[in-house]
Amino acid sequence: MHFTQDPDSPPAPSISFDDFLKVDIRIGTILQAEAFPEARKPAYKLTIDFGAGVGIKKSSARITEHYALPDLAGKRVMAVVNFPPRQIGPVKSEVLVLGFADAEGGIVLGVPDGAVPNGTRLT
Repeated sequence: MHFTQDPDSPPAPSISFDDFLKVDIRIGTILQAEAFPEARKPAYKLTIDFGAGVGIKKSSARITEHYALPDLAGKRVMAVVNFPPRQIGPVKSEVLVLGFADAEGGIVLGVPDGAVPNGTRLT
């Protein structure tokens, strides 16, 4: 599947609301961020707390252009928590952290602008 970064592209094909409900997007808090020098493209290894229902999960995220490692602990993020784990080099990425490409292709995280508990599902 190819995702375009062109903001002027048309929307993706229509899906049903039931299809949308299959995607489980939750809020979590980054507990730890580490360098990931083994990644083919610049990325960080993240450990994220999604609360009691989902637990603590690992992810690889290509967010190095806009975020420094020391600034990530405590940051709130949205992620898809029900994709199968994906092996990325030596890291098993368990969730897909969500973001948007800027004009140069750097990823800007999708984050909540209010306080919601870890594990809250997007509705």
